[in-house]
Amino acid sequence: MAVHARLRTAVDADPYIELRPHTIVRSVDQDADSAWVITLDQQTFRGDVVIGADGHGSVVRVGVAPDKPDATFAGYLIWLGLTNESSLTPSRRLPRDVDILSGGEDYLLGYPLPGPDGSVAPGSRQVGWAWYDASHNDLLRETGSVVGNVVRRSLTSTDIPEATFRELADKAEDLWPSPWREAIRDCIERRAVIGTPIAEYVPDKLVNGRLALVGDAAHVPTPMTGSGFSASLHDAEAVAEAVAVGVRGSTVEQALTGYERKRLGNVRGMVQSGQQFSRSFTGRAA
Repeated sequence: MAVHARLRTAVDADPYIELRPHTIVRSVDQDADSAWVITLDQQTFRGDVVIGADGHGSVVRVGVAPDKPDATFAGYLIWLGLTNESSLTPSRRLPRDVDILSGGEDYLLGYPLPGPDGSVAPGSRQVGWAWYDASHNDLLRETGSVVGNVVRRSLTSTDIPEATFRELADKAEDLWPSPWREAIRDCIERRAVIGTPIAEYVPDKLVNGRLALVGDAAHVPTPMTGSGFSASLHDAEAVAEAVAVGVRGSTVEQALTGYERKRLGNVRGMVQSGQQFSRSFTGRAA
């Protein structure tokens, strides 16, 4: 939330940025002179380039890599929850950083976060957890969260059967130590749990003419790499440097090709390193 707020402040202060909230891009295209997006309500927006930062289900990726448009399901999900530290037993100390635990065939990441008011004082923080689980793929397919090999959406509390909540509560008691099992139990009791199917995408290209990809639109690693956010920042920096020299006329393809040359090998290696974990994890849990 703090990152989003600061970005929004920067956007509002920049006279060259026009923000169009609640606008859904349906398709992208280009010709020799420009690139454009077409929205769901049939508006067209043109520019010298279109840079897709539209996440793992990227629409712009279809224009950049039409033969490989989709990120693919990695074979597991992450249960996610967030609770207030004040809801936990006061004697349970939180780690300073991420706590990574294994239990049975699953993994758990637990981490302290600033409180809703930004406080990092003990007792005022929030407690987040991410539970890696490869045993509920049938539920993902039954609910339409995964269709074929493509991730469509996350599971919300209304998608999760009561039997699954009870199963998770029982497993948490058996697998995870304090304070994480208390945090999980609190979230389950409040039905404040989502299940996010994990997708992966190893790019073969980042650029096609006047179209370019950055962030999760360009590369989708498992969160276990811990590198997705920083890689996205490096993408943004590199593409900004590339287009700073100018993207009018014939210079655009040269500029964007330079961006691709700088970033493609790095981001491919990042996703592939995460795929090693995914193969190992889903193989053990099969």
